[in-house]
Amino acid sequence: MEIALGLLVIVAVVCAGSALGRKLNISVPLLLVLAGIAGSFLPFIPEIELNPELVLIGLLPPLLYAAAFRTSLFDFRSNIRNIGLLSVGYVIFGTLAIGIVVSWLFPEIPLAAAIALGAVVAPPDAVAATSIARKVGMPRRVVSILEGESLVNDATALVCLRAAIAAIAGSVSAMDIAGGFLVAAGGGLVVGLAVAFILTAVRQRIRNVAINTSTSLMAPFVAFLPAEAIHASGVLAVVVTGLVMGTKAPSMPNGAARQSARSNWDTVQFLLENSVFLLIGLQVRTIIEGVQDDSLGAGRVWLGCLIILVAVLVLRPIWVFPATYLPRLFPAVRRADPEPSWQAAAIVSWAGMRGVVTLAAVLTLPADLEHRNVLILAALVVVAGTLGLQGFTLPLLVRFLGVQGPDRREDALNQASLMQLATAAGVERLQDIQLETDPPEVMDMLRRRTQERGLAAWERLGRPTADAATPSQRYAQLRMAMLEAERAKVLELRRGGDFAHEVLTEVLERLDVEESMLDASLDELDPRDGGGGEGLSQPGGTCDHLVAAEGHDVPENPACLDCAQEGTDPVHLRMCLSCGNVGCCDSSVGLHATRHFRETGHPVMRSVEPGEEWRWCYIDDLLG
Repeated sequence: MEIALGLLVIVAVVCAGSALGRKLNISVPLLLVLAGIAGSFLPFIPEIELNPELVLIGLLPPLLYAAAFRTSLFDFRSNIRNIGLLSVGYVIFGTLAIGIVVSWLFPEIPLAAAIALGAVVAPPDAVAATSIARKVGMPRRVVSILEGESLVNDATALVCLRAAIAAIAGSVSAMDIAGGFLVAAGGGLVVGLAVAFILTAVRQRIRNVAINTSTSLMAPFVAFLPAEAIHASGVLAVVVTGLVMGTKAPSMPNGAARQSARSNWDTVQFLLENSVFLLIGLQVRTIIEGVQDDSLGAGRVWLGCLIILVAVLVLRPIWVFPATYLPRLFPAVRRADPEPSWQAAAIVSWAGMRGVVTLAAVLTLPADLEHRNVLILAALVVVAGTLGLQGFTLPLLVRFLGVQGPDRREDALNQASLMQLATAAGVERLQDIQLETDPPEVMDMLRRRTQERGLAAWERLGRPTADAATPSQRYAQLRMAMLEAERAKVLELRRGGDFAHEVLTEVLERLDVEESMLDASLDELDPRDGGGGEGLSQPGGTCDHLVAAEGHDVPENPACLDCAQEGTDPVHLRMCLSCGNVGCCDSSVGLHATRHFRETGHPVMRSVEPGEEWRWCYIDDLLG
């Protein structure tokens, strides 16, 4: 009964805290940690002991799988060198460096135990960094690197921790450590690939939605447990399985099963990742009380823990900046991977929040280890300090450095272009398979609905008047009102008892499916969504500036001269239709096309990317 009540309270606090954080625009992980800290000191809340096996076996695999499933394997592979330097190189560097710092601060603690603490606090949390990264609008490549690092670094840290614990119990050689790394990495990779192959083949043959979804929910544990059984890295196996299955999922049959799996994983991920931060806060009182009587002395312990926190904060940039720029001294690396800005490196350096894995891992230290409570407190201080300092200041740092997140105008344009290509492929396929006996009205309906879907994407590229909606949005509003009336009628007939329950349920489910398809269009009318100022318009929109703009011949090899002069790389190129100046887009570091408009007032530019002929009016925010 107490366990059920405790779970109910945790879920209720997580839901309330998440809703409050979103309403107040406060980081939900940080808010839940603070709520947990406050709750740990309330007398009527019982002491909650964090079971490390519950976290490392029960929570970590599904959290990592959910994150890996949503991570692009192509982005992961394109950033593999940067991810490897952080998830392997930095974790080993941080483990040894923190171990030396701890041994210097507390000579009474064995060196192996000090290195074990280094392994515990070295890896940034998979949830905290990426949740804050996406919220503040970082560049996609920075987010991809942080995601990739957080997926793999736990595997490296746990291997280091195992070696340190083995050293505490006895002797361990360098060959043993190297062999452990090889077994962990190789075994985790093999098991992950094998599980992904098997589960993908199984799910392709299961048509039942509930069974298919349940198979998906089993995936992280099916990968984790066999890998751990052969002393390989279960964490790495889960990550590999998630990356591969996430890449293959869109091409698998049974759209209903795909939608069901996404919906269920969204719920699982929401509950687990937010409960994790609440659990962190709830450990505070217990851990603080555990060091009160330690022979090292409370003042010395607290000062040492603060120094360890400072060391953790300082060591990351000490590793990140050389690891970012030194490899580019080699021409092959420089050609394959253009040099990033120092601002991006600074953000990666500061995005090192630790989380519940750190606390769970430190609790696996031997119970008879001398000054064990001091090491646990140090881990807690690092977790709370990084979440507080870096979590609260990371958005400020991003804004201070002027780093631009994804350009929503670019995203909307790319979405519209992609939808146009998909629509053309669908229409072409329709022409290939239509029969002479197919009713003309059916063919017309298919073409019209397909084209309307593509047009709806283009409508998001301009801005409507303040009180008007685009045609697709107005359609969604009217159709939603119709669905409400239809549902009310079905529910009225249900009370009469004239229709079977199965028939009524089927009709209501069909209405729900259509309503869920309309939600995205209605969300675009949310006034709280600033949208980066890109606005909406119908394709082919026009204004006086677009009408007056005269065309210029597109250069054969267009280039942004300002980027070349400043040593930066453009993402996309735009040409001013008043003077022919070529500048880079707002997704580029220099924002030279927008800067040119602000300096000259020339209103209209056009894309000079291959296959793109669209124009944009800066003054009216209108696509033409």
